[in-house]
Amino acid sequence: MRDIKESDWRIFKELRTVALDRFCRRVLEEVERLNADSAKTYHQRYLAIYRYTRESDKDLALAFNDMRRSTAMLQLARIQHHDLLTAEEFSRFSEEARSAVEALLAIQRS
Repeated sequence: MRDIKESDWRIFKELRTVALDRFCRRVLEEVERLNADSAKTYHQRYLAIYRYTRESDKDLALAFNDMRRSTAMLQLARIQHHDLLTAEEFSRFSEEARSAVEALLAIQRS
């Protein structure tokens, strides 16, 4: 995939921070929920939290690590896959960027 346009890159850098914060909030909320499950032992809760955070860390890495222009569209698609941007925020990107992200998401679904 080719590099992202400058205007989309500026928007991506701004909204990436917003999306990262939302992702981390969701993870922490789920950790709280897992920890609050009094039907399970502390060890069971620990294991559930460990598994969840390990999987979440993989998702976080794919969507947010090593930010570069050459990977921005793939990362934006991962961010959209996790519903981390509102429709209004996503609409700020160019039609070209939105179409590329939708194409990547369609490939992932198939």
